[in-house]
Amino acid sequence: MPAVATRESRQATPIRRKIAAYVALTKPRVIELLLVVTAPTMILATGGLPNLWLLVATLVGGAMSAGSAGAFNCYIDRDIDRVMKRTKNRPLVTGELTDGEALVFAYGLGIASIAWLWIFTNWVAAALSLAAILLYVVFYSLILKRRTAQNIVWGGVAGCMPVLIGWAAVTGSLDWAPFILFLIIFLWTPPHYWPLSMKYKDDYAAAGVPMLAVVRGRAQVGLQVILYAWATVACSLLLIPIADMGLVYTAVAIVVGGWFVYETHRLYNLAIRHEQVSPMRVFHGSIAYLSLLFLAVGIDPLLPF
Repeated sequence: MPAVATRESRQATPIRRKIAAYVALTKPRVIELLLVVTAPTMILATGGLPNLWLLVATLVGGAMSAGSAGAFNCYIDRDIDRVMKRTKNRPLVTGELTDGEALVFAYGLGIASIAWLWIFTNWVAAALSLAAILLYVVFYSLILKRRTAQNIVWGGVAGCMPVLIGWAAVTGSLDWAPFILFLIIFLWTPPHYWPLSMKYKDDYAAAGVPMLAVVRGRAQVGLQVILYAWATVACSLLLIPIADMGLVYTAVAIVVGGWFVYETHRLYNLAIRHEQVSPMRVFHGSIAYLSLLFLAVGIDPLLPF
């Protein structure tokens, strides 16, 4: 019996590794962040708790859509991923998956996501999902990423689409509130991603990707991060009158917004004094900021004040 169990485990290991490789291809951490903003948006659109099946169907479809875009991106960037230390363990670099397997998976998951959202939510959400995939794959990955330092600014539009998808899944249409949420994420993306590019500046330079940290000095990057952080917080406050947000959202937007801005100023001050900077502190802080802000978006409609 022990020998049989050993053979079975040997046979199962390649399967598990293959599954893990496909999961890695979807960039699950990005998917997690996108789902964090989708569910609260649906609560806000409903004015309470949305239908549970609709919520689950939208999150599943959104995860599939984001996973497809991530897989396409891994396929397109497989050459530079082999150069960069940060991406050296991606499945197309390690050989866990072939280029053909990745491409078939990306197309299949993308088509399935659009069909899923069309069947279980509505055609508006499905169309927005298709737009999100095209924006990330064509507009960002193929056109912008290797050509301009503003790549993440305009390429970040794709990452804003989940709030529109979530709102459309509930209402079948769009309104001013989801566009404010869209703009919050749009303005948040540069101060979220540029600190990461500061840390991996040499990686991007070696790969020939003109991230802002590669073509500009630390002080210039730090200043841009500050400006976008202030714009993000200002935009978050616009949601208060437009969506009639209550005390919880207002307090969270002000407090965590102030903390986010403080962290960006700290990064800039260290950069201009030519001291040791900690860009990942701002990177991780930006994730905490967006998560807390959208948590407040989801909680606020459930409260009577």
